[in-house]
Amino acid sequence: MSALEGGGRREAGGGAEVESNLASFAMDAHGGLDRWRQFSTLSAHLLQGGALWKLKGQEDTLKDVNVTVNLRNEFTEHSPFRRADQHTSFTPDRIAIESSDGDILHERFNPRESFTGHTLETPWDDLQLAYFAGYAIWTYLNTPFLFALPGVETKEIDTWEENGEVWRRLKATFPENIATHSTEQTFYFDQQGLFRRHDYNVDISGGTPAAHYVSELKKFSGITVPTKHLIYPRQPDGRPVPTQLVVSIDVSDVKFG
Repeated sequence: MSALEGGGRREAGGGAEVESNLASFAMDAHGGLDRWRQFSTLSAHLLQGGALWKLKGQEDTLKDVNVTVNLRNEFTEHSPFRRADQHTSFTPDRIAIESSDGDILHERFNPRESFTGHTLETPWDDLQLAYFAGYAIWTYLNTPFLFALPGVETKEIDTWEENGEVWRRLKATFPENIATHSTEQTFYFDQQGLFRRHDYNVDISGGTPAAHYVSELKKFSGITVPTKHLIYPRQPDGRPVPTQLVVSIDVSDVKFG
């Protein structure tokens, strides 16, 4: 059975000690929180594909881009964006497209409000695309260390069997000041504490459920980072739909600063 087939729940060991330890165990397995806190930014090159971008009328905009995320505060920059001399500037309360000289070309405050009434099929304008891509890649590249951010609550829940393995699962609840897919998300880790899967509902696209698989974990500056992301629709029983690739992300040239 492949990593995208089947899967089922098992009871996890209970107790507050277990619940509080999985987050630390996962962070230690990826290089440790102390090491992570030596850096303030992460930059990388992204190659992105999947059905989502065409569905949103943005098929090639972010196909081949560079990204920089802040590891202290929620900030993301994608470049180039539409043109070689343009980049995005994302924070939870503001999204902008700026020139390489720092001029503001387009700007929107409280950008999440612009998604009211959206479904998976609703097209995005450039600022909506930049907002989604900004919070999404910030979440992905900061995992699992975002568990240590102020206001993020975590709890270990029942385990999950997939591909002949038993994965431990952590439910994370995010505060309102962090822009991300949904308030509650579930993160899966193998017995070594390495990141394997991430479940969430995409609130800005009508709550679309997703099963997000990560693989090809590599070490950069002492931090272990997934370099391949494959995102599929998630069925009510928790299984993915492996014939429908929503988003793919290949990560390379990772640099910590």
